[in-house]
Amino acid sequence: MNNFQNKIAVVTGGNSGIGYAAAKELKEKGATVIITGRRKDAVEKAAADLSVTGIVADQSDINATDQLVATVTESYGKVDILFINAGIATLSPIEFATEQHFDDIMDINFKGAYFTLSKFIPVLRDGGSVVFLSSIVASTTSVASSVYSASKAALNSVMKSAALELAPRKIRVNAVSPGPIVTEIMHKAGLDEATLGTIKDSLITKSPLKRMGTSEEVASVVTYLCDDAAGFITGSEFIIDGGILLV
Repeated sequence: MNNFQNKIAVVTGGNSGIGYAAAKELKEKGATVIITGRRKDAVEKAAADLSVTGIVADQSDINATDQLVATVTESYGKVDILFINAGIATLSPIEFATEQHFDDIMDINFKGAYFTLSKFIPVLRDGGSVVFLSSIVASTTSVASSVYSASKAALNSVMKSAALELAPRKIRVNAVSPGPIVTEIMHKAGLDEATLGTIKDSLITKSPLKRMGTSEEVASVVTYLCDDAAGFITGSEFIIDGGILLV
């Protein structure tokens, strides 16, 4: 079904993982899709593979976000769908955390996401949809993830405020919070294969469904939230974790 025909969708961090899967599904459903990312080669390859537009933009750089909005507006006019997906996850115990560690995560995951929404608000079409990529770590605790968890908890708070502020324009704002998903983000956290294997085994053991999720499963929820069928849903967080929070 081409139920996204004539809709313009922007997906930050769309060159891999959940962002890539969401861009793919939105494209398949008829949307005109623009993906962004920090790595030129990765953005160009993903854009070519998906047959979408790729724009190099670092979400942690507000000037880059200004330029992104200007470029999208000039080429496409209004935006119907904004999936603020870009983010990073690195680990550090609080005792050993550095200011650089804190800033790296917050600049992309929170400040960058916040100002991506802020800068795009004037060009969002009335009746549009915004989705934040959050995480179940926003409401759980684990060793060495304090800054990452805080960045996602902050996003959930902003999501609710934005839902109220944008409701008069019928723009809906929601968040999806995945649990353990098979993506590149664990590798990007700098963990070795042995540690990654141990973490994955532990997560699978904790999950009532006894497996990790896929990017496509998260993307399907994102796409649904951007559909007119979800027109009465705003200010909500959707947990996609295989039941981990139940146990």
